[in-house]
Amino acid sequence: MCQHQPACPTADSNDREAARLMAHHPEQGWSLLCNGVLLFEDTGELLPDGQIIAPHRALTAGQVTTAA
Repeated sequence: MCQHQPACPTADSNDREAARLMAHHPEQGWSLLCNGVLLFEDTGELLPDGQIIAPHRALTAGQVTTAA
């Protein structure tokens, strides 16, 4: 898919999120990268082959809760 030189990382590479943005819709919570990856606001991903990558956002101290 990528026509850039140097080419962006492929959808199956570890650094796939470094590909260039092709479409960005922050109001809907997603972006399309030039390697075909749909990147969601919660850091989840949908790869071109249909594989789902679970969200992997690091939690900050304010987001961590403990059970009583």
